[in-house]
Amino acid sequence: MSFLQDPSFFTMGMWSIGAGALGAAALALLLANTDVFLSKSQKATLEYLEDIDLKTLEKEPRTFKAKELWEKNGAVIMAVRRPGCFLCREEAADLSSLKPKLDELGVPLYAVVKEQIRTEVQDFQPYFKGEIFLDEKKKFYGPQRRKMMFMGFVRLGVWYNFFRARNGGFSGNLEGEGFILGGVFVVGSGKQGILLEHREKEFGDKVNPVSVLEAARKIQPQTSAAETK
Repeated sequence: MSFLQDPSFFTMGMWSIGAGALGAAALALLLANTDVFLSKSQKATLEYLEDIDLKTLEKEPRTFKAKELWEKNGAVIMAVRRPGCFLCREEAADLSSLKPKLDELGVPLYAVVKEQIRTEVQDFQPYFKGEIFLDEKKKFYGPQRRKMMFMGFVRLGVWYNFFRARNGGFSGNLEGEGFILGGVFVVGSGKQGILLEHREKEFGDKVNPVSVLEAARKIQPQTSAAETK
C-alpha cells in the first residue's frame, strides 16, 4: 500500500478526475449546440389554427375565431414569444419592414401574444406595425408547445443572435414568460392553407423576411380563390 503514500499517485488521480470532468463538460456543450435536445415541433393544420380563440386588447375585449384574420385576404401572423424580449422586437421590426409591400398585396400583418402584462404590449407596438391580439390558451404556440430553458444560454447560435440584436440597437426587459417558443405563419385566404410556418428553434431564431414575402405573394384574395374552384 506504499503507493497510497506517494503524492504523485494522488496528483495523477486528481488530474484524471479533472480531465474527465472537462471532457464531460465539453461533450455536454457540444451536444447542447446540436439539435439533439431541442423540442420537436409539430406542424399546425389549417383546421387547428382556424378554431383558435383570440381576444382584442380593447377595454371591452371581443373574442373571435382566428380564421377571421385571414379569411378574406390571407395574413402574416407573428406568435410573439415575449413582447419585452429584444430578440422578439428585432424580428417584429423585420416583419414590419415588409408592411409597405404587404399593403400593396393587400395582405394584413398581425401578431398574437400569450399574456398581457402592464404596458408590455404597448411598449412592443413601436416595433410592430400591425394589430396585436391575445391568445390566452397559447394555441398559436402549439399544437405541440415547445420550450427552451436555460440550455439556450450555452448555445452559440443564441449568443450570436444576442449580439446581432444588441448591435442593431434593440433593447428589452425580463417581464413575462419567455421560455415558450414562438413562430411566424403566412396563411392563405379561405381554405388556401398554411403557406409558410416558421417555428423558432432557439432564442432569436428569426424567420427569413424574403420567405415571408414569397409566401405572401402566393396568397389569392377570397374572390380570386373562389373563381379558381
